[in-house]
Amino acid sequence: MSHLPQISEAEYEVMKVLWRYAPINTNEVTEKLTQTTDWNPKTIHTLLKRLVQKGAVTYTKESRVFIYTPLIKENDYLKKENSHFLNRFYNGRISGMVTNYINSNHISDEDLAELKKLLFKEHGEES
Repeated sequence: MSHLPQISEAEYEVMKVLWRYAPINTNEVTEKLTQTTDWNPKTIHTLLKRLVQKGAVTYTKESRVFIYTPLIKENDYLKKENSHFLNRFYNGRISGMVTNYINSNHISDEDLAELKKLLFKEHGEES
């Protein structure tokens, strides 16, 4: 999909369920989200309708049950949002973001070790 819709934080929570479990019916989506949020079923149904209207999700109707499937890939959406975030806050530079996290002590030693491992692996070096 060339144009990815804007998705709110709440809609993103719904999308995470759809990406993980689709195809999934309305009751199953509601059951999963009421376990992790304080939303009532009507709110969840409204969010599903909005996602359909935005072209992020499609559905089929089997008897009286709606079955939802995402139309956008999680990876595509995450790439778009990562790029938007980096451009908005760090002039498109991941090094600025990482530096900020390191300097503000928001990154654990384990995360640093993992980053180092990833960087060396990507450049064919040993740590």
